[in-house]
Amino acid sequence: MRVDIWSDLVCPWCYIGKRRFDNALAGFSDRDNVTVVHRSFQLDPSMPKGELFPHRDVLMRKYRMTETQVAAAQAHLEKVAAGEGLEYHLAQSRTGNTRDAHRVVHLAGEQGNQDAVIERLFRAHFTEGRSLFDDESLTALAIEAGLEGAGELLASDRFAAEVTADHREANSLGATGVPFFVFDNRFAVSGAQSQDVFADALPQASDARRSVP
Repeated sequence: MRVDIWSDLVCPWCYIGKRRFDNALAGFSDRDNVTVVHRSFQLDPSMPKGELFPHRDVLMRKYRMTETQVAAAQAHLEKVAAGEGLEYHLAQSRTGNTRDAHRVVHLAGEQGNQDAVIERLFRAHFTEGRSLFDDESLTALAIEAGLEGAGELLASDRFAAEVTADHREANSLGATGVPFFVFDNRFAVSGAQSQDVFADALPQASDARRSVP
């Protein structure tokens, strides 16, 4: 059985959703027969490459929120993340164009190392405040996660088309945001649902697969 997960690497709910899904998968009796594929989705592909923006300012512009409202929302997210065993530091976080980070995740898929790489990138951004938006930092993080060839990849435009295609496919399936999970091409779960929702979805998809003649 295959599970496709669309996410953006600067999406705080995506990291939370991944952790909840991972915990559900760990308790699934047939987990060894589940293949997880991480897919690309850029929340704002129009952001200029190589530039950094305070995440709080981006949220204020996008949602017409005050700084106080954004600060409160970020504090709430930090508490939610902590409940999943994740450490978030959002007040001073910066964001930017994630296309190159997604290209690194595609390279990881080619090498069978996606989970380790996406975990490293999520932790770097949300916990450590490291950049996902420049070649030097991305290359270092990829190496730390055991990935080979990230520097050469980033010097090229490889996987750029795949990043765009992933986003379009998610939209064609009805996704307007992330995280977005598709179980065995049969049904979707949208958002960072509870661990119980994922724990129910896994056997449902598995049973539906077995019922097909």
